Amino acid sequence: MLSNRARLIVKTMVLTLLGAGLIGAVIGLIVLRGGFYNIAATAQHYPLIYTVFEEGLQYSVQNHARDIQVPAGLGAAEQVRRGAAIYAANCIQCHGGPGIAPLKQGMSMQPVPGPLVDADLNWETRELYWITRNGIKMSGMPAWEYHLSDNDIWAVVAFVSAMPNMTQEDFRRMTSTEAGTVTQGEAP
Repeated sequence: MLSNRARLIVKTMVLTLLGAGLIGAVIGLIVLRGGFYNIAATAQHYPLIYTVFEEGLQYSVQNHARDIQVPAGLGAAEQVRRGAAIYAANCIQCHGGPGIAPLKQGMSMQPVPGPLVDADLNWETRELYWITRNGIKMSGMPAWEYHLSDNDIWAVVAFVSAMPNMTQEDFRRMTSTEAGTVTQGEAP
């Protein structure tokens, strides 16, 4: 049984937390309804917003990708070549590659699409697959499951996983039109 003093302390703490939560909610509502937060694509988010989004993204992808099994033999030369052609047709515009900057459209997106040259440092293979297949909300990253077969998505993941070991010349050669681009649904 709590003493009167302990009950008063607990009651004060609970009421203080409820009051602070109510004040926070009111301030949030004022900012939301007042339209004070600039959502223009030309304006950057506050650093705190980026931090929250990035951390939420990491945890969400880890959670959703945990049961994905990476196929045996991922990264075979033919698969990487197919992934290069698909990457050149669908990804290079926003993500660029070794020695190649994204196009203007990709560089003007908010948030700016990250370079994939070091994607294997930040993401496991199954996580790269999940991101490529499902996309990311409010980032411009589409869900490729509606446009590419699972084999094509795995080929892109194989190519992205191989990019850290590529020179600029390797990347240009593999993604050039002479290397033979592959369109959606086409056989290798």
